[in-house]
Amino acid sequence: MVKIRIFLLLVFLLSACQPSYPPLVPPDTSATATKSPQPTATPIPVSNFDIEVTDLNGVEIEIWHAWFGASAALFDLQIDEFNKENPWGITASATYQGSYNMLFNVIANSQDSVERPQIIIALSEQASVWRELGTAKNLSPYIDDPIWGFTTAEKTDIPSVFLAQDQYDDEQIAIPAQRTARFLLYNKTWGEELGFDSPPLSFDEFEDRACSANKSKLADEELENDGKGGWIVDHDSTAVLAWLRSFGGDPLDENNTYQFISDENINALKNLKKLYDQGCAWLSTADTPYEQFAMRSALFISASMEEFPEIDREFAKANNHDEWTVLAFPGSEKSAIVTYGSSYTLLEREDDEEALASWLFIKWMLTPENQAKFTKSTALFPLRISSLELLSDYEKDNPHWGQAVDFISQTEIQPQLASWHKVHYLLEDGFEYIFRFDVQAGSVAAILAEMNKTAQALSE
Repeated sequence: MVKIRIFLLLVFLLSACQPSYPPLVPPDTSATATKSPQPTATPIPVSNFDIEVTDLNGVEIEIWHAWFGASAALFDLQIDEFNKENPWGITASATYQGSYNMLFNVIANSQDSVERPQIIIALSEQASVWRELGTAKNLSPYIDDPIWGFTTAEKTDIPSVFLAQDQYDDEQIAIPAQRTARFLLYNKTWGEELGFDSPPLSFDEFEDRACSANKSKLADEELENDGKGGWIVDHDSTAVLAWLRSFGGDPLDENNTYQFISDENINALKNLKKLYDQGCAWLSTADTPYEQFAMRSALFISASMEEFPEIDREFAKANNHDEWTVLAFPGSEKSAIVTYGSSYTLLEREDDEEALASWLFIKWMLTPENQAKFTKSTALFPLRISSLELLSDYEKDNPHWGQAVDFISQTEIQPQLASWHKVHYLLEDGFEYIFRFDVQAGSVAAILAEMNKTAQALSE
C-alpha cells in the first residue's frame, strides 16, 4: 500500500512537471547573426536573520509539553540524540507540565517572559489564544528562510491540512507536533453476517446496519442486551464536529462566528437522536467501548487512531477473529473526518539566537526519520509524506493505521477561533445532554439555541 501511494504520487508529480512542446517545424537554415550567451552569476542565498552559525553554539532551549507514556519516553530519547548530534552546539531540555489545560494555565500564570520556555507543545486552539495575545511568534520567516528554512520539497512533504490548523492568512503561528483523528469503526465480519456486503457510505446505510445489529440482539434469548448492537454514542467534540459537517453543518457561519442553529446542524442531531430512540444507538457506562466492540455488543464505535492497538488487543483477549475497518463519519451530504493534535509554538522573546535554535530543533524533529520513529511509538499520523516509505513494515503489522493514513487527504481542521479551546467542551456537553436526558428529537433546536448563546458569550 505504501509503495502504491508513493508511486501514484510520483506519477502525478512527474506528469505535472512535463514541459509543453511546440509543434515541430523545419529549422531555418538562413544565416542569422547570433550573440554568444554571457555567463550570469548564480545568486547566493542570504538568510533573513543576522545570525552566524557560531552564534548558536552554547544556546540552551527549554520545551514545555503535556506528553506522557510512549510519546514522552521517545521525546526524551530524541532530545538526547539532538543534543549529541546537532552541529550547532545547541542544548535542549524538556519539562512535563501535566495535562494540556494545566500547561495552558502555567503559561498564563508565568507573566515574566524569563520564566517561560522557548517552545511550548500545546493544542492548536491554545496556540490561537497566544496569537491573539501577541505572544506566539510567526514561524513563516523561519520556514521560508533560504538558509535555515524548509526547501520547497520539504514544505510540500508535510500534508497541507496539518499545516492549515495553525495558519492565519500569511502567518504560521505554530507547526504540527502530533496529528490524529477520530474515526468510525465498523465490524465488517458481523456486518456481512447481517447481510451487508460493504461498509456504509451514507447515513441511511449507517442507520440500516446499526438497526439490523440491534434487531439481532432483540431476536436472541438474552434480555439484557436488547438495547445494544448498534452504535455506542460518542460525545467527543471531534466526532460531533465530524457528524455536523457530514450533514453539511458547522458550528460557524459564513462570517466565522458561532452559529449552532442551522437546518443542517438540526438535521444531523435529529437523525442521531432518532437512531437512539429506535434502539439502534446506545449509551455505555464503560470507560472505553473497546470490550463492547470486541464482544459484538456494538457494530460501530468511535475511536481515535492511537486507540487502535488497544482495540486489537481487546479482540485478541476475546479470541474474536472478526475483521473491523476504519471509516469516516457518513452523513447525508458527505463523509467527514476532523484531524487535531498538538503543535510546536514559539513564544515571542528578544533573543534571536534562542528563537533560531528553537526552530532548528523543531525542524530536526520533523525529519522523515524522526517522524517514522515517532509514528511507530505513538500510532499517530506521520507528519511527513516521505516517512511512509520508512513505515512500510509498520503498516503491514498495523493495517488499521494504514487505513487511517489513507484518509489524510479527506480530513478537515477544527474551527480556528481562539475561543474554540472553551467552546469545544460546550459542543461535547450539549451533545451528551441530548442523549443522557433523552431530549426529544423535536427539542434539539432548543438545545442548539442555548449552546449558541453560551458560545457567543465565551467568544467575547
